[in-house]
Amino acid sequence: MDMGNGSEAGTSGGEPSAIDYDVFLSFRGPDTRQGFTDCLYHKMLEANICVFLDEDKLHVGEEIDELLAAIQKSKIYIPIFSKGYASSAWCLRELAHMVDCKKSKPSEKEIMPIFYDVKPRDVKLKSQRYVSALEEHEEKCGRQTRLKWEDALKSVAQIKGWELKKQGHWKFIQSVLQEIVMKLKTKDKYVTEHLVGMDNPVEAVLKLLDMDSGDLRFVLIHGMGGIGKTTLAKMVFNKLNSLFNQCCFLGNVRELSTSFGIINLQKQLLSDTLGLGFQDQINDVDDGIKVIYSDFLTRKSCSF
Repeated sequence: MDMGNGSEAGTSGGEPSAIDYDVFLSFRGPDTRQGFTDCLYHKMLEANICVFLDEDKLHVGEEIDELLAAIQKSKIYIPIFSKGYASSAWCLRELAHMVDCKKSKPSEKEIMPIFYDVKPRDVKLKSQRYVSALEEHEEKCGRQTRLKWEDALKSVAQIKGWELKKQGHWKFIQSVLQEIVMKLKTKDKYVTEHLVGMDNPVEAVLKLLDMDSGDLRFVLIHGMGGIGKTTLAKMVFNKLNSLFNQCCFLGNVRELSTSFGIINLQKQLLSDTLGLGFQDQINDVDDGIKVIYSDFLTRKSCSF
């Protein structure tokens, strides 16, 4: 991110050296901080994604080390290319380090660029928009640094990313968030890998649900105990959860309702789908029914 005059950096919690991040946002503050980047950042937090964003002041002389450490500990890098991105030496340092980390651990790191108010051709240096900024950097940082930054820009510009174009921020951010959640698998339930004979049942349930229909559907999976009903439900949940803003998987319903009561299941459902504040609104089962009916069913959510 562009540090501006205050040389600030921060996180969604803790010090960069102590946390592994899901996402590192690289952006030029004056261009997008107060609008697009701030909205994207908070939507990621709501989705329980651990994201690095500049908030707290770093110690003088430690800015670069802490930023590089945060990049190294992140899984997904999202450079937000704006008109002034290349004018920031901070942004270009970050981008070059992202490319280096990706090269050293290609299976563990991913770069997902956003072309905010520029086109990929601008980042590929096929226009003067970024070239002029690089020429100015060369005077201060030298030829070798400029070439390294040029290579980083051209490399990332080849990656298929998102172009904001004329669509609204909200719809655009939702599509970005959906892709990130799918990559990170943050909502997925644990299922033993390489299960044999589950592909056909999963496809059968997906066909019954018919996600393109736009209808509200209930699918009953029944059978004797121990044949894999819960595993099947989890696998279907993992296939579909990235399509929804909020999701909830309620397992062992009979046992939990007997031991802890229906109200605790209602609270889990509301907490997972609407946030912690909603579960505080219910004191008994009737309250839960009313809140679920009025708030949960009017939103795009899924429950298993």
